[in-house]
Amino acid sequence: MITTSIFPGRYVQGANALSVLGEEVKRLGSKPLVLVDPFVQANLNDEVSAGLKGVPDAVIDVFGGECSDPEIARIKAVAESAGANVIVGVGGGKTLDTAKAVAHEAVLPIVIVPTIASTDAPCSALSVIYTEAGAFARYLVLPQNPNVVIVDSTLIVKAPPRFLIAGMGDALATWLEAESCRIRMAANMTGRPGTMTANALARLCFDTLLEYGPLALTACEAKAVTPALEHVIEANTLLSGLGFESGGLAACHAIHNGLTALEETHSYWHGEKVAIGVLASLFLTDKSKDMIDQVYGFCEAIGLPTTLADIGLESADDEKLMIAATAACASGETIHNEPTEVSPEIVLWALKAANAEGLRRKG
Repeated sequence: MITTSIFPGRYVQGANALSVLGEEVKRLGSKPLVLVDPFVQANLNDEVSAGLKGVPDAVIDVFGGECSDPEIARIKAVAESAGANVIVGVGGGKTLDTAKAVAHEAVLPIVIVPTIASTDAPCSALSVIYTEAGAFARYLVLPQNPNVVIVDSTLIVKAPPRFLIAGMGDALATWLEAESCRIRMAANMTGRPGTMTANALARLCFDTLLEYGPLALTACEAKAVTPALEHVIEANTLLSGLGFESGGLAACHAIHNGLTALEETHSYWHGEKVAIGVLASLFLTDKSKDMIDQVYGFCEAIGLPTTLADIGLESADDEKLMIAATAACASGETIHNEPTEVSPEIVLWALKAANAEGLRRKG
């Protein structure tokens, strides 16, 4: 059997890591197109400008808000008009996914600078493409991972703690899905099974979250960079990225994708919806009571959603939930990597069981 794992070319993390942005960019090109999200433009312009010191020809463009095909085409046109020879993405997950897609379309190297630790998008050779209305459309699998990922922890703590929490929700799925893929010998994002390295990193991600998650959240709330916070930033960003991409995806993210078909969920973050997918997957895959208690307890300790009401679906009936369940089981969805029977009806039951357990625990 041939196994495959993939990694970003270079990963840089720490307090004030943005100061090396110009140095890293110049290793790849002389004229970057720097895609920033509106928050970065409004609040972090000085930090980005200082980081780009020594790169006088940088062109700045502001992300339009959705990682969609029209937005990718627009930014590619800006890059071509500017004569850019390297793409830099600075911002949240959708900004970074868009920058990666643009670099792919333009056949240019890419530097990724996440300003929040809310997803595992930064390190992956993957962009999640949505419709202009915000519904999941497809995965765009890229031929290589980002050339450089720079994570400045002093920027991460400036963002609201909700982002870090959402990142932990996304990362919480990593080992559970990788383990399902390992048992099933299912393909990861390369189309082949992952290596034991990928599975070990996925497990390290899970263990790191459970050990340091609440401490990291406390530090983030205090705007303090601590070792615990650094551990969780790395888990959310690097370990989760490596774990999902080289370990594989399964039910948790497929259920997330199904939930995006319901408009009520669109104001909630990716990791918040993934957390519901995680909880539903526990029942779908018949996890032990101890595992269920451990995962629910972790979600409760850091404020992740544990009921459908927590993601805007307090009034959702079976008919509405079946829309999400059916979408989660679409042909080609990662839920089919689970080593157990799946169907829309079974996913509906899992969602209802997870919600009932969350309500029971809330009393």
